[in-house]
Amino acid sequence: MLITVKAAPNPSETYGETVCVAALNLDLDNPGWIRLYPINYRELDGDSRFGKYDIVTLEARPNTSDPRAESWRPRIDSLVVERHIKGWDRRMPYLEDYVEESMCELIQAVRRRPGARSLAAIRPKEILGIDIERHPGWTAEEQGKIDRYVNQLGLFDSEPRTALQAPRFKGWYRYRCHTATCGTHRQGIFDWEFVALQRRFDDRDDAGVEQVVRERFWDLMCAPDRDTIFYVGNQQAHPRSFIVLGVVYPRRPKPGPCS
Repeated sequence: MLITVKAAPNPSETYGETVCVAALNLDLDNPGWIRLYPINYRELDGDSRFGKYDIVTLEARPNTSDPRAESWRPRIDSLVVERHIKGWDRRMPYLEDYVEESMCELIQAVRRRPGARSLAAIRPKEILGIDIERHPGWTAEEQGKIDRYVNQLGLFDSEPRTALQAPRFKGWYRYRCHTATCGTHRQGIFDWEFVALQRRFDDRDDAGVEQVVRERFWDLMCAPDRDTIFYVGNQQAHPRSFIVLGVVYPRRPKPGPCS
């Protein structure tokens, strides 16, 4: 499968933090979207670490506790990274058959049937803006999971467990899809890179961190010369609520002399 999404880590009582990964199954007999969860990313062995646009093989089984058909439970120790696909020109042939234009239709399908498709790649008609706000911190439930994890001592733990820190900022994209009656979609950004970027510039003040986030997730990814596509997915507890899990942003083809 081709890894397309690494979502931002969430607090977990069992693992400290878990990561949801989305991928495209490259098996021609059963192609399509796959969600791999849970993955305890911070404790992956070096040989099992993987990145976006890696082609990997691994064993997984359907997640019977999740009604979403794309959801599988991975056996992470079976994961092998085969190769990395570098550059949008090499990635897009894998992706272009899965790009859609209607976010509205995806939401309507889930309203009719909660187990309907829960992952997609959406090309917006118009991206209206990005909203960036201070993160309020973990909820009481999330903080409780973190505290219980940190206070447990695992059999193989040689050092104290560290707590997952909340990012400084949250973000949302506002856009319209190609459905004629579309109003505005406002979807939270849950991309791993959105959080990792903030931590990389942790020595800056709030204004500085917000600036680098805006420069990458708006000025670069949503620039007029980019063919911006959003990876979207819903949440098991809130199937009608879709979030942005990642961004595809190859340059738009330059018009030819006869265009």
